[in-house]
Amino acid sequence: MKKSLIILGAVSAILTSCKMDNPFLTESNLPYGAPQFDKIKFEHYKPAFEAGIAEGKANIDKIVASTEAPTFQNVVAAMEYSTPILNRVANVFYNLLEADTNEQMQALAEEIAPMMTEYSMYTSLNEGLFQKVKAVYDNRESENLSASELRLLEQTYKSFARNGANLNAEDKEKYAALSEKGSLLSLQFGKNVLAATNAYVLNVTDEAKLAGMPAYILSMGAETAAEKGLEGWAFTLQAPSYGPFMRYCQDRDLRKQIYMAYNTRAVGGENDNREIIKDIAANRLAIANILGYETYADYALEERMAKDKATVNNFLKSLMEPSLPYARAEVKEIEDYAHSKGFQGKLESWDFSFWSERLKEDKYTLNAEELKPYFELESCISAVFSLAGRLYGLQFQPIDLPVYHKDVKVYDVKDAEGNHKALFYADFFPRESKRGGAWMTDFRGQSIENGVEKRPFISIVCNFTKPTAGEPSLITHDEFITFLHEFGHALHGILAEGVYPSQTGTSVARDFVELPSQFNENFGYEEEFLNSFAKHYQTGEVIPAELIAKILNAKNYLSAYGQVRQLHFGIVDMAWHTLSAPLEGDSQAFEKRALAPYSVLPDIAQTAICPSFSHIFSGGYSAGYYSYKWAEVLEADAFELFQEYRDNSADHSIFNKEAADKFRQNILSKGDTEDPAVLYRNFRGRDPRPEALMKKLGLSK
Repeated sequence: MKKSLIILGAVSAILTSCKMDNPFLTESNLPYGAPQFDKIKFEHYKPAFEAGIAEGKANIDKIVASTEAPTFQNVVAAMEYSTPILNRVANVFYNLLEADTNEQMQALAEEIAPMMTEYSMYTSLNEGLFQKVKAVYDNRESENLSASELRLLEQTYKSFARNGANLNAEDKEKYAALSEKGSLLSLQFGKNVLAATNAYVLNVTDEAKLAGMPAYILSMGAETAAEKGLEGWAFTLQAPSYGPFMRYCQDRDLRKQIYMAYNTRAVGGENDNREIIKDIAANRLAIANILGYETYADYALEERMAKDKATVNNFLKSLMEPSLPYARAEVKEIEDYAHSKGFQGKLESWDFSFWSERLKEDKYTLNAEELKPYFELESCISAVFSLAGRLYGLQFQPIDLPVYHKDVKVYDVKDAEGNHKALFYADFFPRESKRGGAWMTDFRGQSIENGVEKRPFISIVCNFTKPTAGEPSLITHDEFITFLHEFGHALHGILAEGVYPSQTGTSVARDFVELPSQFNENFGYEEEFLNSFAKHYQTGEVIPAELIAKILNAKNYLSAYGQVRQLHFGIVDMAWHTLSAPLEGDSQAFEKRALAPYSVLPDIAQTAICPSFSHIFSGGYSAGYYSYKWAEVLEADAFELFQEYRDNSADHSIFNKEAADKFRQNILSKGDTEDPAVLYRNFRGRDPRPEALMKKLGLSK
């Protein structure tokens, strides 16, 4: 016990030496223990990380030094609750590093990375701790464990093995060094992407060059220019600016300029990621090799539903082969349409969005701008909350709590009986301190410790069009689908019902985690749901039936092209992570070789996906991007159950409570307490049927 007492004394000293007003060092006194964003200052982070790491080490040493016989409770469960301070500070810091960052935060992330890696190694390579876990694992039959406890024990034991516990002393040192290097490389990758994205501005001073642009885009461009001290209009690589510009700008040269900027982000210059991605892939391969795996994919997939690289590659191939002819036909149709309208030459990538939008308008007499007045953001928020109420009995009530940015809103989530279920944070608008895209995260997951439950703090972060001086935030139907997607993830966190934090909410296999999010998107195409909220923000007119019909008719417009594009991402991800030797050649050439058989548009030599492919190089989807399509199969099959209930019910409502209860009880609330394949079978009564996705996309024969 001597070492443990020494470290406990050190923890006490650190806590005493820190300013005791550090909001991370004690439980919050706000309602539900909410994060104290009003008190958090930059200088609080590092001392809190130091205190949290010291506390974690002391608790690990206490477990190791105990003379009691190892049990599930005094070893495995004790590990689950060993880092309360570290959890508090890390959950805030790493979320804000993505949502509201600055150079100070980025520099601190690089400083903290070795500290966090060293702590991870202190735990995962701790021989004494591993022997305690192994003793519990070897005696698991005698402990009368519940199914979730047994699963946690088995996963904890495997986690030690997968993180180097069985390595010799020399290899443990190598593994620790590789892990630290990988963490720093990923941080640098993300920093470069953000910097490259923010570095570009297309400044237009001649209004004639902006012919065809809707008024809201011009208004947004003028505001951006004013914010940056520029004349005229300014357009950036942020999604709400870049996407509409590519769809509506008639000036082909301007489209090409911004397209090339977007698709050469972090290619060359001071933010070049081309060598970094080679280093990241080589580092991951070295980690896999030292643990006894041929490739990183072999290592990563072992704990996912797919299990191995052959299954993933066959899965991607099984979708690509039937989709590719459809996708090429779609591109040909767009090129023929463009030629019929006077366009000359070859359809290039910077032409695709513009002409596909024109064809969509002609073919379905539908354009995004026609729909936007019916999707005012505040109405969409109410609608999404109402959807959760009709399906799962949830209520969302605004609550006055501190936030990390003025744009963030907070809601107290209650169930039908008025019981608190979660805090929900919503951060909708782009800014230079926020990375692009949309995501769900949490500031605290759900857990139960010593009989006391902690409910989760869930957050979604998006980049929707900001309100202007003249009109509120109006979002596209595509953005509304994105909102539904991230809210599906949020429901997975909000409705979590478990005991151990590593098993609750979205802490599930990577190829299972997208099921709730993609499932939730389906409601955005349901007439019954759209009629309940989509009203013109000025007149109050309910969205006309003909507009809904257009949405539904256009639902599968370019579905094959979209599927092939997603499969491209999965294929290039697997190409990097099935390397059995470090890549010696050019990373762009490697990417292009991997994707060449599946091209649908002419290749542009200078462009590359991977230098800005954050999902796989800094976002946790390495050897896992296929999971979006994997989960699409699950969600298409899952939503068919709701459609079956609707077709067979008296009211023909898609909001079927029996189906929703099945989804909540077997999927949303379960987290990782059981194998995901078992959870899905419990919900559906069988395994998923892949043909459900092809049918949904209109690609089945």
